Amino acid sequence: MNWGVFEGLLSGVNKYSTAFGRVWLSLVFIFRLLVYLVAAERVWSDDHKDFDCNTRQPGCTNVCFDHFFPISHIRLWALQLILVTCPSLLVIMHVAYREAKEQRLREAKGDNYRCIYPNPGKKRGGLWWTYLLSLVFKAGVDVVFLYIFYRFYRNYTLPRLVKCELPPCPNVVDCFISRPTEKNIFTLFMVVTTCVCVVLNLVEATYLIGKR
Repeated sequence: MNWGVFEGLLSGVNKYSTAFGRVWLSLVFIFRLLVYLVAAERVWSDDHKDFDCNTRQPGCTNVCFDHFFPISHIRLWALQLILVTCPSLLVIMHVAYREAKEQRLREAKGDNYRCIYPNPGKKRGGLWWTYLLSLVFKAGVDVVFLYIFYRFYRNYTLPRLVKCELPPCPNVVDCFISRPTEKNIFTLFMVVTTCVCVVLNLVEATYLIGKR
C-alpha cells in the first residue's frame, strides 16, 4: 500500500472537515484501518486451515465451515471500511469541481470575471448538502454492517465448539474454531469503535444542522 498517497488523501479530507470530522477520521485511521492491517488480518489468516472437525468424512469440514462462516470477518470489515471512507472523497471531489469551475470562468471572462465561490471549501449550498449526506451515509453503512455481523455471528462472539450435522457428515460432529477468544476480543473492539464512529457522525450532522 502506498502510504504517501493515502496520507495526502487524508490531509485533503481533514482540510474540509469539522472538528468532529477530524476526530472521526483519526479514529477510523488509527483504531480501525491500522488495527485491521496490522493485527486483524493475521488473526483470521488461519480460520479455515485450523477449523478442525472430529471426522475424516471428505467434504464434511468444508461444509460445516461454510455454514458457520458464510463470509469472513476480514472481508466484511474490508468492504465496510471501503464504503465508509468513500463519502469523504465525494466532499473533496465537490470542492475540486468548484475550484475547476472558478478557473474556467476566470479564463473565459478575464477582467469581467466575478467570483462565484470566494471560498470553495466553505460548506454552503450544494457542498453543505454533500457533506451532510456523506455523514448520514457513513452512519448508515456502519449501522447496516453492525446488523449484518449480529445476524451472522450472534452477539458478535464465536463459540469454542460448534456441532454440525449437515450432509455429507455421517452424524453430529464436533468442530473447533481456531483462537476463538482472540477473535472475539478483536470483534468486540471493532464493534465498539464502529459504534463510536456512528455517534460521532450523528453528532457532527446535528452540529452542521444547528450551525446552519
